[in-house]
Amino acid sequence: MNVRSGPRNDLTDVAGVRVGHHHRIGRGWRTGTTVVLPPAATIAAVEVRGGGPGTRETDALDPRNLVPHAHAVCLTGGSAYGLSAADGVMAWLEEHGVGFPVGPEPHQVVPIVPTAVLFDLGRGGTFGHRPGPAFGYAATARAARGRRPAAVVEGSVGAAAGAAAGPLAGGIGSASVILEDGSTVAALVAVNAAGRVDDPTTGALYGAPALLPTDPLVRRPARAEVVAAAARWPWPPPPPPLNTTIGVVATDAVLHRAEAQRLAGAAHNGLARAVRPSHLLNDGDTFFVLATGAHELPPDVGSRERTIALNGLAAATADVVTRAIVRGVLAARGFPDRPSYRELYPSSFPVAHRRR
Repeated sequence: MNVRSGPRNDLTDVAGVRVGHHHRIGRGWRTGTTVVLPPAATIAAVEVRGGGPGTRETDALDPRNLVPHAHAVCLTGGSAYGLSAADGVMAWLEEHGVGFPVGPEPHQVVPIVPTAVLFDLGRGGTFGHRPGPAFGYAATARAARGRRPAAVVEGSVGAAAGAAAGPLAGGIGSASVILEDGSTVAALVAVNAAGRVDDPTTGALYGAPALLPTDPLVRRPARAEVVAAAARWPWPPPPPPLNTTIGVVATDAVLHRAEAQRLAGAAHNGLARAVRPSHLLNDGDTFFVLATGAHELPPDVGSRERTIALNGLAAATADVVTRAIVRGVLAARGFPDRPSYRELYPSSFPVAHRRR
């Protein structure tokens, strides 16, 4: 099977999807917010599997409930305090008349902004420095800027500015794939895992086998680097780390709400391949799915043809999440309390990896 990424190899390969980051690093700060803006009438779903989630508006996405669409998705640092970043997203959307109509006037709308947070409190040095409404507003404005969506910036940006992946620095990663039927599936992940993304005995990234030729080239590091890393950064430290990996999967396929929720479950399969262990009590692992509905699938629910198509989407979802996690770790920068993968294992990079 010919598997290929989209032209940008990120979430914006799904037509109409936009991504914006806002963060602060330095002077006691290391945190931020990422906002995903989908096209109008995008079906949304979510699945939460971590034992310590921090979320907002996830119940609204239950297929049994009224509102089928999300007007934005907010991923943010700040733990439960960071949920207030969604207020800024709502404010921007309200100013632009985007939301669920609740009155006869165009401005009488309620934006639906599902939100998930990750734990990064104090990693910049000051516990009280965390995202608020201004972060959400700025990230939304950045996502909406320009006539065309900008490519996703990866690394220690946005919601992952203060992220950690076990003993390593975490980051924002994104990846996409175009299936044989022409549909596109893409993921954006803020990697902030209590588990490890690298095998401590070899230094190899668990998710690396899923990478495509268009992804960064990475190989198993030299043994001497692995020994040195284990001595410098023993794991786990006391007390147990507080983390959470959160993300968004987008597809242009026409999906019913329950089908979109199945893809949200498949996204967690991709997480489990790249992070070991995952879905711990210390994690709040959450994935949202956005289905823009531009690419038709076989219409008959339960038919063999539609089942095959949905299975293909689910498999692709798991793969792009795994790839996005690896890309986020590879693009992350190091900090005094969390080295980057590149810093610990420079021999893993036979060619320079370009940071965007």
